[in-house]
Amino acid sequence: MQADPGLRHALLDTALAALIAGAVTLAAYAGGPSPGVPDVLLIAAGSLALAGHRRAPRTVLVVTTLCMVGYVVHDRPGSWAAFPVLLAVHAAARGGRRRAGVVAGALFLAVFFAADTASSAEGSVERSLLLLGWFLCAGVTGLIDKNWQAYLRQTEQRALEAERGREEAALRRAGEERLRIARELHDTLTHSISIVKLQAGVAVHLARKRGEDVPPALLAIQEASGEAMRELRSTLEVLRTEEREPAAGLARVGELAGRARAAGIPVSVTVSGEQRELRPDVDRTAYRIVQEALTNVARHADRAPTGIRLDYGADEVAVTVEDDGPAAPGGTVVPGTGLIGMRERVTALGGTLDTAPRPCGGFSVHARIPLQGRRACPDDRGDVAGRAGPADPAAVEAL
Repeated sequence: MQADPGLRHALLDTALAALIAGAVTLAAYAGGPSPGVPDVLLIAAGSLALAGHRRAPRTVLVVTTLCMVGYVVHDRPGSWAAFPVLLAVHAAARGGRRRAGVVAGALFLAVFFAADTASSAEGSVERSLLLLGWFLCAGVTGLIDKNWQAYLRQTEQRALEAERGREEAALRRAGEERLRIARELHDTLTHSISIVKLQAGVAVHLARKRGEDVPPALLAIQEASGEAMRELRSTLEVLRTEEREPAAGLARVGELAGRARAAGIPVSVTVSGEQRELRPDVDRTAYRIVQEALTNVARHADRAPTGIRLDYGADEVAVTVEDDGPAAPGGTVVPGTGLIGMRERVTALGGTLDTAPRPCGGFSVHARIPLQGRRACPDDRGDVAGRAGPADPAAVEAL
């Protein structure tokens, strides 16, 4: 049984924060006069707060910086007191909070330089410049880590999209091949069998009309051709039946939102109108739109808060997914594979899809799908026997 990754990360972060608190405390005792209880408490609070850097990097940055600034003002320690703040700045930069990291680093450096200058003017500038270099390294490594994680997520997503595209293409080709086979069988075998059945029926009808005995072979031909028609009709119905995906539908949007929350995206789901069962293709398309929109939030919107709204109307279902991401109002959108795929799905059902940045910031995906979808023209199931000429109606079965 594998451990939960979230629990494993939490335990690892807690152990690392405790190790940092111990190391900084030992450095405080080894660097000069023994620190007092308030100093130890400030070191412990500022270091142990690092355990939550994955969930709340900005809060951790504020708590750690304030605690270590208070410690510097009270005890005026050495450069090693900046270590917890360096880690907090690194976590903030990795989480996309660069400005907060810059402010926190500047605040700590200013306080440290002032305290260091007041206690000992010799070497204070060199120590402050050294700390400045450390803070720059912490910010840069945080940005590198963020970009690397984004690259890994994008690579994984592209691999999943490619795999899904191959599967959908294979299913589409299989469906087209089934329909082609069904058409070929309809146009060849059914015509021939219908002619055989028709001629046998006409011969039996004329023989009985003249009062002659019907040859057993003729009756066998009539019966066998009728049975062949029925079996062929059943086969064509199987070939023309599309394979469905019963697992993909709006009934599973709640589960989809739960997985997104587990990935760090705050998601809310709102449903209005009379919720009811939809046609499989409409239901599946609406689900795929929500799925792809949440994927784009994870890839491009830095896991911003997202709202999903499902509106069941009398003639259509509307799907809206809006996030509070970094997309600027009026910005240009370059459609990728995901947006193009969503538009193709909706258009194939006779619906509309609007994707654009929101006026207040963030991105919006809005789809309107007719409940009846776009119906294809019915197959021409011609009555071959009827076109061949009049005969006994009981002797003719249209495919």
